[in-house]
Amino acid sequence: MALPTLVTPKFKMKLPSDGRVVNYRPFLVKEEKVLLIATETGNQDSIVNAIKDIIASCTDIKDVEALPTFDIEFVFLQIRTKSVGESVDVGVTCPDDNETQVEVKIPLDSIKVKKTKGHSREIKISDEILITMDYPSLDTFVKANFVNDGQDVDQIFEMAASCVKSVTTPEEVHDCKNMPHKEVLEFLDSMSSAQFKDVQQFFETMPKLTHTLKVTNPNTKVVSDVTLEGLASFFG
Repeated sequence: MALPTLVTPKFKMKLPSDGRVVNYRPFLVKEEKVLLIATETGNQDSIVNAIKDIIASCTDIKDVEALPTFDIEFVFLQIRTKSVGESVDVGVTCPDDNETQVEVKIPLDSIKVKKTKGHSREIKISDEILITMDYPSLDTFVKANFVNDGQDVDQIFEMAASCVKSVTTPEEVHDCKNMPHKEVLEFLDSMSSAQFKDVQQFFETMPKLTHTLKVTNPNTKVVSDVTLEGLASFFG
């Protein structure tokens, strides 16, 4: 007699970027193994690929590769919540002395995608030129090394150029996705510092996975607010 087939529960969620409703399920042991192996290696590409594979397997999203970074983070967090528990223990450094580590339990349903007021995908850099931006995919984000503190100017420009969707002038709309990458880089290079600062502001204010909590330093008894951002902060 064959072993019974286990029934996996199904859930629904809304994508933060466009409000699209998608179906999802918890990940299975075989899928969790892939993630654990990738996490143990510490290889960023392996972890990213494991996360994308889990999302593709556990949801009915067809365009995982095209999802903005914050959608990827949010979707994976929802899957993880239904798979391994409603909370996660995270090590946090107390900011008052910048060295004491405390462990805090964070309810995963309290972690939200923060949307900055006034943020827009359209950037008016002059009276006649409007840039429309796309959000970076997870691949673009990692490739540009934007998730690290050590990104250099070239990496920032590369990611910015990859995210320029179109440039609109009074005469026409230039589709930047169908023109040589070099041309878009040259366009960014021709900007003034103030104009490019507006482009940087787009990335700095784009939606992000975030949670603010209070931590008490056991040595100094100082209570501080700590803000965690990005999926890596909530891996536990």
